[in-house]
Parts: sequence; structure tokens; C-alpha cells
Amino acid sequence: MSRDIAATENGSLIGSMLGELARTKVYKPNQGRIVRQLTALAIWVIVGLGCWSLHGTLRGSGWFTESNELLIPVISLGLLFFGAWFGYRAVNLPSFADFLIAVEAEMNKVTWPSKDELVRAAIVVIFTIFFLAISLFLFDIIWQQVFVTLGVTT
Repeated sequence: MSRDIAATENGSLIGSMLGELARTKVYKPNQGRIVRQLTALAIWVIVGLGCWSLHGTLRGSGWFTESNELLIPVISLGLLFFGAWFGYRAVNLPSFADFLIAVEAEMNKVTWPSKDELVRAAIVVIFTIFFLAISLFLFDIIWQQVFVTLGVTT
């Protein structure tokens, strides 16, 4: 709440957000590196795929003539650049970076299963699903016969 009040006193919340996006400094560079890098990579992949799709859509849309067809790659590359910069800055926003740092700290506390435990658990799950599938199939056959015998279905 106090951050919102401070943002509105100094201009606006949007203005402070744009100011934060214009910075180049990395917030707490030695903490949460792996999670922040993976999050930035995911944002970049989504932005890249979106720009690629937009480029193909604009090419086939017929909105651009031959004289202004050069705008299509300019628009796509401009959005790609802005999206890449946004992905880099988003993981360095103090509130989001603190969240990602906390996520990595919690992930380091997790006790991961060994390979043998993982194989045993996977076998149990596969057999349970197989057993439930057979049970549902048999119940379906039984209920079909009951409904045919009663004359509800043909």
C-alpha cells in the first residue's frame, strides 16, 4: 500500500513501472540466478514465438502493399526487441526478483527421490491406472447388459 502511495505521489504507478523498465542494473545479481534465467528464457521463447506468428499473420493479411511491405519485419523485430528487453527487466523488478529468489530457496529445500524410489513409484502408478481402466471397462460392460436386459437401451 505504501508503495502505491509513493508511486502516486511521485507521478504515477505506470511512470514508475516505465522508469523501472528503463534501468539496466541487475537486482541482487548473486541470488536466484537459475530460476531468474529460466524465467527470462521462458519469456523470450513466448515473445519469439509470438513475433514469428505475428510476422506470418501480417504477411498473409493483405494489409500491407508492396510499397510498405518492409514495415512487417520492422514491426516484428521491434516487438521482438522490446519483448526481449521486457523479459530481461521483468526478472530484475525488485518484487518479482524477490519472489523468484524465494522460489529457488524453497526448491533447494526439497528432498528429491532417488532413481530407485522414482521407478518404484512410477510402476505403482502405472499398475493402478491399468487396474482402474480394466475395472471401469468391466463396469461399463456389466451396466450395458443390465440396461439391455431391462429394455432401456437396445
